[in-house]
Amino acid sequence: MASGWDLTALLNAADPAAPRVERHLWAVHLLEWLRHEGSSRQAGGDQSNDQDDKRSPGEATTPTPVLRLRQLCQVLERHEAHRAAVQGVVGSIARGADVVSLFADFGFAPRASFSSELMERVRSYLLPGTPDTPSLAELFALLFEPADTAWIARIDGPTLARIAALWPAEGWREAMLDAVAFLCSAVRAAGFGSALRLRMTDAALVGDPFMQLAAAASRVRAAMLDADSGALQREVNFLRALLDACRRAAATVAAHLEEFGVSLHIVFEADQLRARTERVELLLDTLLAEHAPGETADAADQARWLLHALVTVHAQRRSLRALFAQHGTQLARQVAERSAETGEHYITRSHEEYHAMLRAAAGGGAVIALTTFGKFAVMALGLSAFWGGFWAGANYATSFVVIMLLHWTVATKQPAMTAPALAATLAQVRGGATEGDAAVESFVDEVANLIRSQVAGIVGNLAMCFPLVLLAQWLAQAVWGAPLVGASEAMHVLETLTLLGPTALFAAFTGVLLFASSLIAGWVENWFVLHRLDSAIAWNPRIQARLGANRAQRWARWWRSHISGLAGNISLGLMLGLVPVLIDFVGPAVEVRHVTLGTGQLAAALGALGWPVLQSAEFWWCVAGIAATGILNVGVSFWLAFKVALRARGVQLRERAQIARAIRRRLWTRPLTFVLPPPRAWPSG
Repeated sequence: MASGWDLTALLNAADPAAPRVERHLWAVHLLEWLRHEGSSRQAGGDQSNDQDDKRSPGEATTPTPVLRLRQLCQVLERHEAHRAAVQGVVGSIARGADVVSLFADFGFAPRASFSSELMERVRSYLLPGTPDTPSLAELFALLFEPADTAWIARIDGPTLARIAALWPAEGWREAMLDAVAFLCSAVRAAGFGSALRLRMTDAALVGDPFMQLAAAASRVRAAMLDADSGALQREVNFLRALLDACRRAAATVAAHLEEFGVSLHIVFEADQLRARTERVELLLDTLLAEHAPGETADAADQARWLLHALVTVHAQRRSLRALFAQHGTQLARQVAERSAETGEHYITRSHEEYHAMLRAAAGGGAVIALTTFGKFAVMALGLSAFWGGFWAGANYATSFVVIMLLHWTVATKQPAMTAPALAATLAQVRGGATEGDAAVESFVDEVANLIRSQVAGIVGNLAMCFPLVLLAQWLAQAVWGAPLVGASEAMHVLETLTLLGPTALFAAFTGVLLFASSLIAGWVENWFVLHRLDSAIAWNPRIQARLGANRAQRWARWWRSHISGLAGNISLGLMLGLVPVLIDFVGPAVEVRHVTLGTGQLAAALGALGWPVLQSAEFWWCVAGIAATGILNVGVSFWLAFKVALRARGVQLRERAQIARAIRRRLWTRPLTFVLPPPRAWPSG
């Protein structure tokens, strides 16, 4: 933000007796002046000594705020009246504001809830703040901007010493001690709360570290106020040991969540606990540096890093992306883990598994053939847009669920599930499970297995769906004198599936829906496990009285093994039917393009129009459109799932070039490994 003030005007406006809001505004303008790019002559008038205009070579890379901070110190050192006025304003701000809130509350959610923190960040982002506040934490958010961390970290030692001489730290010690006590109480309360306490291991709670925090903080306070250096060091060391034990205990919550389901609320509360312990450590470092006799430079440097940490927290508090990145990672990883477990079943690594995939895909194609006629039947009813989309989605969902229960497969469901499994393999490579070229070759083997499995799935689906739909059309023509799908509907198919239209865009959009269904499947399974619904079904007295003990156990096992598939297939079906309708209501017209469903529709068109349609360009443009649809359905859903899985696992592809070369080499030397099943295990290398 550009400042409309120069240094002379700022110094003349410094008035310790001014109303609170004016003193706070003066501080805001001072920070704006520090940041403002421009010549010092313009900003500081005759008192500038042309500091910015005569930079030495070493100052050329020094941030402007640091240069201006030096200029301010120089002016205050030379002019007693200005120094007294500025010190008076700064002191009155500290005395008249709640300083403890800055150290104890700033950067932490008022309630340990992910949803409340999300709404608080949205509110602070949309609504302006006011300097008319008694809270130094609220004023701090107006004084500093996220980018200020860069120049605060660059303040040099001599400048820190000049600042310390101009603004002594007296009066802040008591506020920091109070903040330590408040933070320890908050950590203690979080550790006693059922959300974390019931999920910590017994071994981590040996010695009752949470119970002892408040008393330990009180002893630190007493030792510091008594200036007892020996007792202070002992008590600080003991408090640090307790804080470390509390962090270790909170860390055991993650292992429980990995096994029993992730809750964003619990993850958020554990992160808040850890952040509060780290704030206590930072305050203790600052207090000890300030308390040590003759260590003014160290105290100033530690105060600088405390300020840097607070501004960093301020930057994080303004970011919704940081909130989701920090607290949603574990949930994303858990969802990816669930998908990876499912995706393992879709990857074929042997001749037998490949042929099993072909059979399962053929079964799925047979069901999709029936789904194709169901879609035409819904269209023929002439329902309103919403109900037409709803029943089309119900038709899809029913088909997908039937395919799942019969242990068959739909090819386009595979990528979003297999991508996390592939990411898990890459994470093992990055984690050091294998080394060098062997690691890359192992990953390329898995890529070949995945592509081969996907090819088998698509071939099986289309090889069964197309002839069954065509056969049904011919049988209807022979029996009733007319095909199930008439010529007008067939012409509409040729108009919509052609590659010359928006088919490619709609196919990519369908890939997004395929990916979204995998997220829903993983999230629902995590929710099911988190709330222990399988145990409730098995042991709830009312359910046992209704079903009987043995049947309740069987139902619990069935739901535990099928909940992810049901959620993913039902959500996908409903999204394919309803999402285009809802988007059409508020925006541009969007349709879905699914490769197997599109193949069934094209077969129906061929059965209605007869063999002569094979001589038309429109038919072959539709064939090209279906090929593009298959590539985009698979590619988009796989790419999105793979990116999420990599981010959730913290994997960065630094070896991209090496992996790309290995894949190209495999394509050149053994291209059939990506298409055909191995008669035996392929040798690596």
